[in-house]
Amino acid sequence: MVSAHPKHLVVTGASSGIGRACALRAARAGWRVFGTVRRDEDARALEREGGDAVRALRMDVTDADSIEAAAAAVQAECGGRGLDGLVNNAGIVIAGPLEYLPVEDFRHQIEVNLVGPLRTSQALLPQLRAARGRIVMITSISGKVSYPMEGPYCASKHALESIAQCLRMELAPSGVGVSVVAPGPVRTPIWERSRARAAAVARKLPPQAWQHYGSHYESLEAIAEDLARKGIPADRVARCVQHALEARRPRSRYSVTFSNWTGERALRLLPDSRRERLILRVMGLAGLRDREPQ
Repeated sequence: MVSAHPKHLVVTGASSGIGRACALRAARAGWRVFGTVRRDEDARALEREGGDAVRALRMDVTDADSIEAAAAAVQAECGGRGLDGLVNNAGIVIAGPLEYLPVEDFRHQIEVNLVGPLRTSQALLPQLRAARGRIVMITSISGKVSYPMEGPYCASKHALESIAQCLRMELAPSGVGVSVVAPGPVRTPIWERSRARAAAVARKLPPQAWQHYGSHYESLEAIAEDLARKGIPADRVARCVQHALEARRPRSRYSVTFSNWTGERALRLLPDSRRERLILRVMGLAGLRDREPQ
């Protein structure tokens, strides 16, 4: 793929985890990569590791002006050749009980994980059309199966799956492809950040929230610690992203899990009541569902 005119790729949220793995893998494969980050120190670290093939762009997916500025920087380098790929990876996890969750936190989750990818895609689509490029949306297994205490995150990823499907059909006549890569738990810093955000949300909750959901928080913390250790490597997800970008016939959706830990497909085939009981049992919350009010 190395040539006088290398292919160009934008990866959002490239400071760590999946985004960083995607940016570095693409750079090694001969792409010219623009990795978006929010902090100067992350920009320096990414460019140091990626070398001349990687350029870090300061961008916040919740800031329309910064998205437009990044799109202009990409346009200045790509020119009439256009943009060959966009990986919409930037995202956060906000957890908490929907009954008491502050609406501003829910809105922030949607702004980052859903509105951000849409804004970014809109800003870069003229360049993607010019190159008949491809878009990869990083969703999650939570985009198909929902889990208690992860309502904001699950809602954002369910909706992102729908946006990807709609975009794929809408853009097909123009030759722009759209794929979804849906990872299971991945060993990335997102676990530490998500626990910090969950703690911040928890501090806002009224005392009665702890009466109803204290055991849920304990279970969520234990599971997060376990999955942070057992998650799949970020580069395994990056390999699927590379296939979606480079394959002659990429898949519409890639599920990336370890040993089918989540049983995503099996869970989706179960009736709702059985699936929900199973999830509650795995989370150590079995029996709570059927308690009578005191």
